[in-house]
Amino acid sequence: MISENLVQQAEDYVDSGAFFADLSAMVRYPTESSRPGGHIAVKAYLDEVLVPALRGLGCSVAEYPNPDSSGGPFLVGTRVEAPELPTLLCYGHADVVDGHAGRWSQGRDPWTLTADGDRWYGRGAADNKGQHLVNLAALRLLLEEQGSLGFNLTFLFETGEEVGSPGLADFAATHREQLRADVLIASDGPRLDAATPTLFLGARGGVRLLLDVDLRPESYHSGNWGGILRNPATTLAGAIASLVDGHGRLQVPALLPPPIPAPVRGALAGVTVAGNPGDPAPDEGWGAPGLTAAERLYGWNTLEVLSLGSADIDHPVNAIPGRARAVLQLRYVTGTNVSRIREIVAEHLAARGYPMVDVTVRSSFAASRTPLDDPWVGWTKTTLEQVTGKTVALLPNIGGSLPHHVFTDILGLPTLWLPHSYPGCLQHAPDEHLLGTIAREGIVLATALFHALGHPSADHPLPARAETHRPLAVRADADPPLSVRG
Repeated sequence: MISENLVQQAEDYVDSGAFFADLSAMVRYPTESSRPGGHIAVKAYLDEVLVPALRGLGCSVAEYPNPDSSGGPFLVGTRVEAPELPTLLCYGHADVVDGHAGRWSQGRDPWTLTADGDRWYGRGAADNKGQHLVNLAALRLLLEEQGSLGFNLTFLFETGEEVGSPGLADFAATHREQLRADVLIASDGPRLDAATPTLFLGARGGVRLLLDVDLRPESYHSGNWGGILRNPATTLAGAIASLVDGHGRLQVPALLPPPIPAPVRGALAGVTVAGNPGDPAPDEGWGAPGLTAAERLYGWNTLEVLSLGSADIDHPVNAIPGRARAVLQLRYVTGTNVSRIREIVAEHLAARGYPMVDVTVRSSFAASRTPLDDPWVGWTKTTLEQVTGKTVALLPNIGGSLPHHVFTDILGLPTLWLPHSYPGCLQHAPDEHLLGTIAREGIVLATALFHALGHPSADHPLPARAETHRPLAVRADADPPLSVRG
């Protein structure tokens, strides 16, 4: 078990204000991957923040170009203590979404970390700078206390997670040997709620669809032409209703998931969603019938309308518009085949009298999940519960999306997420914040987990190492790094 002294050091790091100061320095970089100029801040963040942090952990550090020209570089820190020791792969992302400057309450600057009670406001505070700071700090505390980790470490940072992780899958495939590990433990996404330590094992996938009803370039007077010209807005409303009804129930059988597996249903039994003060209450009668709120959120597929528009809704005129558009998103769990989703949706609409609706896939990301019975799942949950004295919520996956599939499907790793945020953190919106209480508990959880990894005991041994595990090595044919820092 972790020593009381080490727990105290972890808590003191937050209580003393050192964590806040470190996070302030990280938030200061406007690493917006969606903006053309964001790559300058991203590069500075890698060079001035992450490289020194990884070197402080005794890692050799290499920056690699992205195989996808639309994405930014990758940063890999590697510390090998002994080939026979287990290897931990950690992950984080350096980029953030648009800062939404000028839209934060009380005139807050998104690039200045601001404390208001337990809430620490700033872009990236929760997603993902505060979360990877927790893990970097926990590893540093272990080294300062012990002089070694007791395991090998590889830390991978990407710079385009907020724009779909371009190039990450190809990079992982090319650098499979360098990223070889026994387990991936990372932090992103939210806990079940602010008070409940949470372990989740995967993420739903997502496909974004554009529905476009472009019938004519002009708009025509509704009194002169109403009833004889097809209205694209009315058509689009009917088309959407044939895909997902007015109660949020998916109407396309081919886009429904397989039945919820018994282990997933069991893991979700008793899980309560929307448990934070101020959370909206789940709407009764919304979504798939016969499922609990947790099953609808974590174990089922949903089709949501993200935007919908025709003409000028704020200044309407008495005219039939010529065009209407909507963006929909399918969130789906593992086991759902989305390889033909455009064709499936288009055929469904045509069969119901809407062949004039053009369907385009705008973006997509895969669903994946670490099996609930993987030995690393039980070992990690037990470790966390021993240090907290709390029951740790175990979610088969979160409702949102992460590049989880890269680690499970390409690298073949058991992949576990220990999040240090909560659903009400307002990530991706103005007023994003991290809770200081979660940061404090998160530091202790991460430090204890990494300590247990490096100090297995007879009554709590590590899971057996995978037969495919071999010591870290860099492939001779791998892309050369842009720069290497010892």
